Amino acid sequence: MKSSNRKLVPLTFSLIATCFATMNTATAQPKETIYDEAKVPQYTLPDPLAMADGAKVADAQAWREKRRPEVLRLFREHVYGHNPQNSPAITWEVTSTDKQALGGKATRREVSVFLLGKKDGPKMDILIYLPNNATKPVPAFLGMNFDGNHSIHADPGITLSKQWMRTNNDKGIVNNRATEASRGKSTGRWAMDKILDRGYALATVYYGDLEPDFAEGHKMAGSIRSASGSATTPGAEWGAIGAWAWGLSRALDYLQSDKDIDAKRVAVMGHSRLGKTALWAGAQDERFAIVISNNSGEGGASLSRRRFGETVERINTSFPHWFCGNFKKYNNNEGALPVDQHMLMALIAPRPVYVASAAEDLWADPHGEFLSAKHAEPVYKLLGTEGLGGVERMPGLDQPVGKTIGYHIRTGKHDVTDYDWEQYLKFADRHFKRGRP
Repeated sequence: MKSSNRKLVPLTFSLIATCFATMNTATAQPKETIYDEAKVPQYTLPDPLAMADGAKVADAQAWREKRRPEVLRLFREHVYGHNPQNSPAITWEVTSTDKQALGGKATRREVSVFLLGKKDGPKMDILIYLPNNATKPVPAFLGMNFDGNHSIHADPGITLSKQWMRTNNDKGIVNNRATEASRGKSTGRWAMDKILDRGYALATVYYGDLEPDFAEGHKMAGSIRSASGSATTPGAEWGAIGAWAWGLSRALDYLQSDKDIDAKRVAVMGHSRLGKTALWAGAQDERFAIVISNNSGEGGASLSRRRFGETVERINTSFPHWFCGNFKKYNNNEGALPVDQHMLMALIAPRPVYVASAAEDLWADPHGEFLSAKHAEPVYKLLGTEGLGGVERMPGLDQPVGKTIGYHIRTGKHDVTDYDWEQYLKFADRHFKRGRP
């Protein structure tokens, strides 16, 4: 699959890209960072429908039985690492319930999940809001948060996290711990009222419950990687993204037991590094009905071979704990990767996947995110879905496109906005057949 593809960028985006490249290259990013489409190297993408031995995948059965397991193994060996096998079954305990939360609009539930089946081991806390005016069971959005469950809403009934957090005085995180001033600091990213009003539940977990997000985080008490170890060859042990993705699947384990949640209609969503996490969780765990990537960039939705914005070398240098050790072999050597991120999205097929970019987030390579969606389409079509639905060119700003694969690039920066959530809700309504356009 040759790379030319530059003609797919609409003029409006080219002008935006040029503008922000001029502003950002001199100030925020290293000089060698590529923000100019003309400087993207030529590359050839691995064919998702060609086996490693060159044999072509001709039908859905061959994809399901041969090629899909092969691609999944390649991502585990070379990018995200292998999860430990035969982990003990989780257990859980509902720790609080308020049926009149948010002025009676919702039921708030908190659940402690014991990840190795015992209370004295690592655990994560799930915060759930259920709409009171909807017939149960309801579909749900599940996603991890960056600053503790208490940060997604100012509701004083949410338990304040006691886990390690990156110090941020503006968010009320002092000496690596949340304070009362942390409450509701990330409210703008979660569109709680919009989600509940549309009849969806929202479930979230602080990602630091699984592992603190720094290079030595796996050594801290409570880290699931430290507690469970690794049963694979050196270099292919799971990284932090693998651990966080594993946690999303354990959250879904709990949701399957909750009579108020329709566990067959759970959309997993993530932003930035947690967008990478959502994609990897959705690729591995086919119980997730919809997978949503918001500004996930390198190691998420964007094509590594483009070397646009953040690169494999840069992400492995800045965040050496996110991926498996083998991924570092591809620093400045992306062409040797046996996979690229369009194949990660192909692993989600035929389930719906939505990819979102932001015009000012060139670090995440919006064009590369769109191209991943486009190059995953052959697998979606093989499995009988519409994919992007005939979309050939990257759309203009704030013009969502797609069918089973959805995409938009919105005005603005690296963030999650109400505009993003409105597109995700429409996408979920359509695929869950909830009677909305």
